[in-house]
Formats: sequence, C-alpha cells, structure tokens
Amino acid sequence: MLRTLLQQISYFTPDDIDAFELLWKKPVQLSRYDFLIRQGQVEQGLYFVTSGALRIYYPLPDEEICVGFAYPNTLVVSFPSFVDAKPSAYYIQALKKSKLLGISKTDLVQLMEQRPNIRRFWYEQLEKALVGKIEREVDLLLPEPEQRLQRVMQRSPHLFQHIPKKYIASYLRMSPETLSRIKV
Repeated sequence: MLRTLLQQISYFTPDDIDAFELLWKKPVQLSRYDFLIRQGQVEQGLYFVTSGALRIYYPLPDEEICVGFAYPNTLVVSFPSFVDAKPSAYYIQALKKSKLLGISKTDLVQLMEQRPNIRRFWYEQLEKALVGKIEREVDLLLPEPEQRLQRVMQRSPHLFQHIPKKYIASYLRMSPETLSRIKV
C-alpha cells in the first residue's frame, strides 16, 4: 500500500521509493482505544496509517478537543513533539483497530539529507499540513456551526466514512446533537 502511494509521486525515482520504503520498518497494531502516543511522551516516529482510524486530541479537565484525524493512506504524528523532541501535549488514540507503519525521526532526517526528492516530499507534506491548519483556524472562527460543517465537508468529505460523529462534532467545536441536527 505504501509503495503504491510512493509510486504515484512523479518525481520519486525507483531508488527513492526503495530507500524510503525500507525505512518504514516499525509495524504498529492498535486495538480500539489504544494509544499511539500519550500526553507527556516524546514523539519518536512518523506513522503511515494502512488501516483503521485515529484521532489526535487535546485533553481539558471537562472535555477532549479533537484537533485532527488519521485514516488509511495518511500520515500521523504528534507534530510539535516530533519537531521539538519535547513531551507531547496531545494524545493519539485508535478509534478502531488500526495498523500503521513507522519511520524514526533519525531515519527520516538522514534520508532527507541523502535524497533531495525525499526532502521535497517532506516539505510538500508540511505545506499541506500548514494549509490544513490555517483552514481549520478559519473554520473555528466562523460563528455558525453550519458554516464550519460545510467547509469541512468540502475539504474532507470522506471524514464521515472513517470517523464517528461524536469526534467530528468535537473537532468542529459543537455538540453531537448540533451536528446531527445540521448534517444533511
């Protein structure tokens, strides 16, 4: 599955694909509600989701705020911890049985230094993530729940196929009842 996706990247050479795929050597299997990372742990790897669904959330005393999701063919990481090597403020939890492949930060950085195409790929992923975070920030500033839902459905219509509605409601900063009421 990972190889198939890597082959779709036009600028990757067969050698780039072989070198990159070889380093995704940490298989992870999570049962429903298992944690990939807990608040306070330092993120050591980047993960590719081959099956399942996960949520990234920030805990508050009286609620958990979903800040992102991962599902098949996406990458997942507690990004601030991964970059700064500081304890994660977030949890990453499986919402259903999930399988992932991991690459260590050390291996990724080393490969980027050796292969410009891998570095280009990583920068493109960072750009996409930044655009997504800016779009999410706009979503959260919109006063009407219907507007927030509409924007997310335009960007990520597949979300409802992978993620339970109560977590999508948290992500949209509304109650599950409000989401059920306004969802077409």
